[in-house]
Amino acid sequence: MHVPTEGSIRVHNRTITYLDAGDPRGSLIIHNHGGPSSRLEAELFDSAAKAHGLRFVCADRPGMGGSDHQPDRTFESWADDLVRLADSLGADQFAVTGWSEGGPWALAAAAYLDPERLVHVACVAGGNYGTFGANWAAQYLSSLDALGGRLALHFHPGFKLMYEMLGMSAKHFGNRYADAIVKSTSAADREVLADPEVMTSFLAASQECFRQGADGLVVDATMLYKAWPFDMTMVMRPVHFWQGDADTLVPEVINKMVADKTPGAIWHPVTGGGHFIAVSHADQILALAAKDLAPRMS
Repeated sequence: MHVPTEGSIRVHNRTITYLDAGDPRGSLIIHNHGGPSSRLEAELFDSAAKAHGLRFVCADRPGMGGSDHQPDRTFESWADDLVRLADSLGADQFAVTGWSEGGPWALAAAAYLDPERLVHVACVAGGNYGTFGANWAAQYLSSLDALGGRLALHFHPGFKLMYEMLGMSAKHFGNRYADAIVKSTSAADREVLADPEVMTSFLAASQECFRQGADGLVVDATMLYKAWPFDMTMVMRPVHFWQGDADTLVPEVINKMVADKTPGAIWHPVTGGGHFIAVSHADQILALAAKDLAPRMS
């Protein structure tokens, strides 16, 4: 049986590293990992991708895991990188998913890429904090995440220190880091994380994020809090929003407001679901992607 394999491409003198999971002969999904996370997140979706005959590829964004830093990176430049990755993998059409901090990068792909090429977009519990202006969702966030937004926009050294401490915790005190995640989540999430294989993969993906330090994640998260350069109210193509109503990390109200103002939004509420619906509902999420990709299979 195929096991996830490492790969990389060169784009404008920098390397993008990815993990290739699922069915290597299947239609392509490019997944945008959360934060702190990395390409290793693909392991969480390997079995569901295989079940639906999908090739599931997750790339490290710049400065995280094995991907090189990219000065002056933008949402549009990452959308372009997704196309280059699809090109390198021989995919004429592909789908994009994004979970948590990866959600905004999936939405950027929906805004910037040709729907004839990008045939399915799913945002799962996305950290969409800059959709309608800088840190617009602060009033709905936990006090810690709201503080992160204020630091990102107004005191960057403090924001960087916060993520450096997070990286130290993940890399050197893994058990404490895992316990803190569990305590911050809903009952549904704790059930997901009680699976040792899930927790092991999740923790490995988080630790790998900090391989080069915290700078890549700091840039990534700062961009999420700043006002986005693309307008979701102008995105007419179908965009699937998956959201648990018991999510303690990204409250439902945030993504419901984003979906309500996105003309092409398709809302998928998960009653009792938490932040880890990406894992618990991977089968349903990938089934819809497979359906959109199927008519275009050769």
